[in-house]
Amino acid sequence: MTFNPGAVTLTNPTDLWLEISEAEQTKTWEQSQAFSSDNRRWTAYLNRLCLNTFLPWLREEYAVDATAFPSLKAHPSIWEVVNGTGISFGTSRMVLIPTEAVDLSELRVPQEWVDIPSWSADYYLAVQVNLEEGCIRVWGYTTHAQLKSMGTYDASDRAYSLDAEDLISNLNILSMTHQICPEEVTRLETAPIPALSSDQAQSLLQRLGNSRLILPRIAVPFQIWGALLEHAGWRQRLYEQRQGQQQQWSIRQWMQSGVSDFAQKFGWGSVDLQSSFAGARGSEVESTLPHLVRKLTISGQQYELRVQPKGNIEDNIWRFELRSQTGNLIESGFKLRLLTEDLQPFAGNQAQAKTPVNRLYIEVALNEPGEGLVWQIEPSPEEYECEVLYF
Repeated sequence: MTFNPGAVTLTNPTDLWLEISEAEQTKTWEQSQAFSSDNRRWTAYLNRLCLNTFLPWLREEYAVDATAFPSLKAHPSIWEVVNGTGISFGTSRMVLIPTEAVDLSELRVPQEWVDIPSWSADYYLAVQVNLEEGCIRVWGYTTHAQLKSMGTYDASDRAYSLDAEDLISNLNILSMTHQICPEEVTRLETAPIPALSSDQAQSLLQRLGNSRLILPRIAVPFQIWGALLEHAGWRQRLYEQRQGQQQQWSIRQWMQSGVSDFAQKFGWGSVDLQSSFAGARGSEVESTLPHLVRKLTISGQQYELRVQPKGNIEDNIWRFELRSQTGNLIESGFKLRLLTEDLQPFAGNQAQAKTPVNRLYIEVALNEPGEGLVWQIEPSPEEYECEVLYF
């Protein structure tokens, strides 16, 4: 943490100032290129700078368990369409709202961070980014409850605003209140958003995935938009389409051409036949195709989710298998679950370890090529995000 006395003249001395080195600015800019427009690249750049600068300070000074939420890998799909960066610590959440604006008369929070249930946070921090001075300035914060009760909603850009005079400028107050009054109501209950069908989602993705549509977030009613964003698999697909990318999550393509670059960033890879399921149940129907592997960390232990065809790909019968990377048994209570693309269960979609087992598996026969499945595991893997695998 660096205090810059030359930059705080006529400003509140309780504001938090953190330095950004030139090397960090250069590295972050290089990491912020994969977006559909200059505006989205700049939004991602400012958000990534804030996260990379503020998160280490938060871990050192206040919450060693602080981490990005949703997962760090998911943030590009958010920054493509919405400003803001989420952080979780303990049972609480905060959202950083960066801006380069000199006028700090109000905090404006995009509606997505307030009214999407899985995105809403306890605290919202106003962050000014000053690239010339090489620093960020956290100049105030508010809570979800205050933003909903005292803030003003602007339907033109779907944002909640709160005047600067109603913000709390000293982050020490947040820390003290969080420790002394843990029962304080910081987050109000958020109404659930109606789910979308797969057909609705595909239609929206085709329309909103066109990068010539500059502001997709206000092109459809918020309830529909919020449902699309809350589904991490569809949000990732929206991001990819706006980069001009073809389908990146086709299992058939992965089998034939290798795992896509996008999917590799989420931990997917493949293993050849000889090194995979030797002696495993069902080995008699193995083909010469590779087996797909997703590396997972669950409760500090390393696991693998493996996907393989049963027989020929054309049969469209697939086996999902969870196993320990270290050869340990899977503990009783673990669950492996498959859902349809729109997160609906179906017959035979779950396997549970009643006692410690070597592996958990589900075999599923799909009706049509191109169907999507979502996998889930309990306990949830670290940084888990919903993924739609298309078969």
